[in-house]
Parts: sequence; structure tokens; C-alpha cells
Amino acid sequence: MITAAIFGTAFYIASRIDNQRIAEIRATEDTISIDILSSETQFELLGNVDCQTLAQNPVLSDELNTLASQLSVAEQNLGDTNPEVIQLKQQYSLLEIKDYVLLQNITNKCGGKPVYILYFYSNSGDCPDCNQMGDVLTYLRNQYPGLRVYAFDYHLDLSALSTLKTLNKVNGTLPAMIINNRPPVYGFKNLDQMMALIPELKTLASTTSATSTSNSSSTKAK
Repeated sequence: MITAAIFGTAFYIASRIDNQRIAEIRATEDTISIDILSSETQFELLGNVDCQTLAQNPVLSDELNTLASQLSVAEQNLGDTNPEVIQLKQQYSLLEIKDYVLLQNITNKCGGKPVYILYFYSNSGDCPDCNQMGDVLTYLRNQYPGLRVYAFDYHLDLSALSTLKTLNKVNGTLPAMIINNRPPVYGFKNLDQMMALIPELKTLASTTSATSTSNSSSTKAK
């Protein structure tokens, strides 16, 4: 009876924690939805009049990256076939697509050269290199804050995602990447190969250079 009580208590606590994570993810998604809707409304109001104002507000919210991490944890704990996890992934993917479309609209009207990657992966056991590829992209995104990485589960049942794959001519070979609207790139690529595939990264400030500049300034101040 004591053992059963211990296991029951542990199960209850784990369930409460999982439910709390789901609630946090939903709250983050709501926040991002409002952010994107606000940016879209602002864009419609301003048009070509004031691109500088739009440039001051980053298109990709920091919350979107945070949400990706939260969703990954929920998927690991509850499984990728859990109905709530699938629904959250669908909502997250729609937010990513809306953010990507908004980025394209702003670029077309205001100019600029954003650097972005559409990354297609799978957790269904048919992509042994996807975890490694995800690690490389995470490193690049952390190293270059200006790099936008949109990650999509290739097998997710979502009509907007199907349209995105069709428009970019992505087949079932995974991992797959669309880099700055160029033809698809398939298979695992290490860090050096990714740097070669994205020469535009040289135009983005890296966290390393920013840290070096900060340290140099601190030294001069002393």
C-alpha cells in the first residue's frame, strides 16, 4: 500500500507538471499570436510610409524560440502522438508560417536582406540525422541572433504546411532546408558546410564578435 501510494503521488505530480507545461505553452502561443497580429495590423496601417518603424520591431519574436524549446520538452514527456502535443505543434507551425509570410511582405515593401532557413524534420524514426541537424541549426541561431530558423515537422497534418512544402518543392528526403528561397538542400550538413551554404551569415553580427566588442569596450573603460 505504501509503494502504491508513492507511485500514485509521483504520477499525480508528473501529471500536474505536464499540465502546467501545456498551459505555459498555450499562454506563450497566445502572446505570440497577439504580437504577430499587432505587427500585421501595423504593417497594413503604415504600408510604405514608415518602414523604419517596422524595422525597429523584430519580426521573429523571442517568444517563438522559447516556445520551440517548451514544445520540445512537452513532446519528449508526453510523446509526439499525444493529441494535445499535435495540436500545439499545429498552432506553433501556423504561427511560424504567419511570421515567415509577414517577413516576406515587409522585405518586399521595405527592402532589406533577411537571412532565414525553412527546416523540415521528422521525429517518426525516418530521419536519423535530424537531431544532429537540429543541434547545428540551434548553434547557428544562438551564434547569429539575426538568423531566422523556422522548423517544421514534415509529417504534421496541416494544410498550410503542405502548401509551403509544395511551393518550395520539398520532397520526402529529410532533413531538408530552404535557405533564403534557394532550391532545397537535403541531408545532414555540418557547421562548416552550413557556413558555406549561407554566405549571408557574414553580414550578420555574431554573438562572439559582440562579446569581443563589449570586452574591448570594458577594457578601454578601465
